[in-house]
Amino acid sequence: MRIWLDQVREEPFHWDETERVAVAALDRPELLGLGPVAWSGEVVFADPGYLLRARLSYEQTLGCIRCLKPIVERTDSEVELMLAVEDRRERAGGEHELAEGDLGVLWVDGGVFETRPLLLEQLQLNIPMKPLCRPDCRGLCPQCGADLNDGACGCAESAVGPRWAALAALKGSSDPDRR
Repeated sequence: MRIWLDQVREEPFHWDETERVAVAALDRPELLGLGPVAWSGEVVFADPGYLLRARLSYEQTLGCIRCLKPIVERTDSEVELMLAVEDRRERAGGEHELAEGDLGVLWVDGGVFETRPLLLEQLQLNIPMKPLCRPDCRGLCPQCGADLNDGACGCAESAVGPRWAALAALKGSSDPDRR
Protein backbone atom coordinates (compact mmCIF):
# COMPACT_ATOMS: atom_id res chain seq x y z
CA MET A 1 0.00 0.00 0.00
CA ARG A 2 1.22 3.51 -0.76
CA ILE A 3 0.55 6.54 1.40
CA TRP A 4 0.98 10.02 -0.10
CA LEU A 5 2.25 12.05 2.83
CA ASP A 6 1.23 15.44 1.42
CA GLN A 7 -2.42 14.31 1.78
CA VAL A 8 -1.80 13.33 5.41
CA ARG A 9 -1.10 16.99 6.26
CA GLU A 10 -4.81 17.69 5.85
CA GLU A 11 -6.19 14.71 7.75
CA PRO A 12 -4.73 11.53 9.31
CA PHE A 13 -4.56 8.38 7.21
CA HIS A 14 -5.95 5.18 8.76
CA TRP A 15 -5.75 1.64 7.45
CA ASP A 16 -6.97 -1.77 8.52
CA GLU A 17 -6.10 -4.65 6.21
CA THR A 18 -5.07 -8.28 6.05
CA GLU A 19 -2.09 -9.30 3.93
CA ARG A 20 -0.67 -12.65 2.96
CA VAL A 21 3.10 -12.94 2.95
CA ALA A 22 4.89 -15.93 1.45
CA VAL A 23 7.30 -17.72 3.78
CA ALA A 24 9.94 -17.57 1.04
CA ALA A 25 9.80 -13.74 1.10
CA LEU A 26 11.29 -13.76 4.62
CA ASP A 27 14.07 -16.27 3.78
CA ARG A 28 14.26 -17.80 7.27
CA PRO A 29 14.67 -21.61 7.44
CA GLU A 30 13.14 -21.84 10.94
CA LEU A 31 9.88 -20.31 9.66
CA LEU A 32 7.61 -23.11 8.43
CA GLY A 33 4.35 -21.20 7.96
CA LEU A 34 2.83 -17.76 8.26
CA GLY A 35 -0.86 -17.03 8.65
CA PRO A 36 -2.62 -13.96 7.30
CA VAL A 37 -1.20 -10.78 8.82
CA ALA A 38 -3.84 -8.42 10.15
CA TRP A 39 -2.42 -4.97 10.51
CA SER A 40 -3.87 -1.61 11.17
CA GLY A 41 -2.50 1.79 11.88
CA GLU A 42 -2.47 5.48 11.26
CA VAL A 43 -0.16 8.17 9.97
CA VAL A 44 -0.63 11.70 11.34
CA PHE A 45 1.19 14.92 10.58
CA ALA A 46 3.59 15.88 13.39
CA ASP A 47 5.68 18.84 12.26
CA PRO A 48 8.36 18.46 10.83
CA GLY A 49 7.50 14.83 9.93
CA TYR A 50 4.75 12.27 10.36
CA LEU A 51 3.99 9.86 13.19
CA LEU A 52 3.22 6.25 12.21
CA ARG A 53 1.56 3.90 14.70
CA ALA A 54 0.68 0.37 13.63
CA ARG A 55 -0.30 -2.96 15.14
CA LEU A 56 0.38 -6.43 13.66
CA SER A 57 -1.36 -9.67 14.60
CA TYR A 58 -0.75 -13.11 13.06
CA GLU A 59 0.24 -16.74 13.68
CA GLN A 60 3.61 -18.12 12.71
CA THR A 61 4.73 -21.74 12.64
CA LEU A 62 8.37 -22.30 13.57
CA GLY A 63 10.57 -25.39 13.72
CA CYS A 64 12.19 -26.13 17.10
CA ILE A 65 15.96 -25.98 16.63
CA ARG A 66 16.53 -29.00 18.88
CA CYS A 67 13.79 -31.53 18.06
CA LEU A 68 12.40 -30.06 14.80
CA LYS A 69 8.77 -30.21 16.01
CA PRO A 70 6.54 -27.42 14.67
CA ILE A 71 5.59 -24.65 17.08
CA VAL A 72 2.53 -22.50 16.39
CA GLU A 73 2.96 -19.08 17.97
CA ARG A 74 0.50 -16.17 18.11
CA THR A 75 2.32 -12.87 17.59
CA ASP A 76 1.10 -9.36 18.32
CA SER A 77 3.39 -6.38 18.00
CA GLU A 78 3.24 -2.62 17.79
CA VAL A 79 5.29 -0.21 15.72
CA GLU A 80 5.82 3.48 16.33
CA LEU A 81 8.07 5.49 14.03
CA MET A 82 8.59 9.01 12.83
CA LEU A 83 8.50 9.36 9.06
CA ALA A 84 10.75 12.07 7.68
CA VAL A 85 10.62 13.16 4.06
CA GLU A 86 13.90 13.47 2.23
CA ASP A 87 14.74 14.38 -1.30
CA ARG A 88 17.42 12.11 -2.79
CA ARG A 89 18.86 15.11 -4.59
CA GLU A 90 19.76 16.58 -1.18
CA ARG A 91 21.97 13.57 -0.36
CA ALA A 92 24.51 13.55 -3.17
CA GLY A 93 27.00 11.33 -1.28
CA GLY A 94 24.49 8.51 -0.75
CA GLU A 95 25.63 7.82 2.84
CA HIS A 96 25.30 9.71 6.06
CA GLU A 97 26.09 8.99 9.69
CA LEU A 98 23.20 8.06 11.96
CA ALA A 99 22.85 9.74 15.31
CA GLU A 100 21.04 8.25 18.32
CA GLY A 101 17.96 10.33 17.54
CA ASP A 102 17.72 8.77 14.06
CA LEU A 103 16.97 5.27 15.39
CA GLY A 104 13.19 5.82 15.52
CA VAL A 105 13.10 7.70 12.22
CA LEU A 106 12.28 6.20 8.83
CA TRP A 107 13.37 8.33 5.89
CA VAL A 108 10.88 8.43 3.02
CA ASP A 109 12.00 9.52 -0.41
CA GLY A 110 9.75 11.82 -2.39
CA GLY A 111 6.81 11.94 0.01
CA VAL A 112 5.32 8.53 -0.87
CA PHE A 113 5.52 5.91 1.88
CA GLU A 114 5.38 2.23 0.82
CA THR A 115 4.13 0.06 3.72
CA ARG A 116 5.18 -3.40 2.42
CA PRO A 117 8.92 -3.11 3.28
CA LEU A 118 8.04 -2.01 6.83
CA LEU A 119 5.65 -4.97 7.19
CA LEU A 120 8.33 -7.43 6.01
CA GLU A 121 10.88 -5.89 8.36
CA GLN A 122 8.55 -6.23 11.35
CA LEU A 123 7.79 -9.86 10.48
CA GLN A 124 11.54 -10.57 10.31
CA LEU A 125 12.08 -8.95 13.71
CA ASN A 126 9.36 -11.11 15.30
CA ILE A 127 10.97 -14.42 14.30
CA PRO A 128 13.07 -15.70 17.21
CA MET A 129 16.69 -16.54 16.42
CA LYS A 130 16.52 -19.95 18.12
CA PRO A 131 12.92 -21.11 18.52
CA LEU A 132 12.33 -23.84 21.11
CA CYS A 133 9.21 -25.93 21.65
CA ARG A 134 9.92 -25.66 25.39
CA PRO A 135 12.90 -24.37 27.40
CA ASP A 136 14.01 -27.86 28.50
CA CYS A 137 13.79 -29.49 25.05
CA ARG A 138 16.30 -32.36 24.91
CA GLY A 139 16.45 -32.52 21.12
CA LEU A 140 17.29 -35.50 18.93
CA CYS A 141 19.79 -38.30 19.52
CA PRO A 142 22.87 -37.62 17.38
CA GLN A 143 23.25 -41.34 16.53
CA CYS A 144 19.75 -42.63 15.81
CA GLY A 145 17.68 -39.42 15.56
CA ALA A 146 15.15 -40.43 18.24
CA ASP A 147 13.29 -37.62 20.00
CA LEU A 148 14.84 -37.52 23.49
CA ASN A 149 11.80 -35.65 24.84
CA ASP A 150 9.82 -38.92 24.47
CA GLY A 151 12.39 -40.89 26.48
CA ALA A 152 15.87 -42.30 26.24
CA CYS A 153 16.87 -44.07 23.04
CA GLY A 154 18.70 -47.41 22.72
CA CYS A 155 22.06 -45.86 21.80
CA ALA A 156 25.02 -46.14 24.16
CA GLU A 157 25.37 -42.86 26.00
CA SER A 158 29.10 -43.27 26.50
CA ALA A 159 29.80 -43.32 22.78
CA VAL A 160 32.72 -41.03 22.06
CA GLY A 161 32.37 -38.62 19.17
CA PRO A 162 34.82 -39.09 16.28
CA ARG A 163 36.54 -35.78 17.05
CA TRP A 164 37.33 -36.92 20.60
CA ALA A 165 38.26 -40.56 19.83
CA ALA A 166 42.01 -39.89 19.67
CA LEU A 167 41.90 -38.04 22.99
CA ALA A 168 39.92 -40.89 24.59
CA ALA A 169 42.49 -43.41 23.33
CA LEU A 170 45.29 -41.31 24.78
CA LYS A 171 43.54 -41.13 28.13
CA GLY A 172 42.93 -44.90 28.06
CA SER A 173 46.65 -45.65 27.47
CA SER A 174 47.73 -43.54 30.47
CA ASP A 175 45.11 -45.04 32.82
CA PRO A 176 47.02 -47.06 35.55
CA ASP A 177 44.11 -49.51 35.96
CA ARG A 178 44.45 -50.67 32.34
CA ARG A 179 48.09 -51.84 32.70
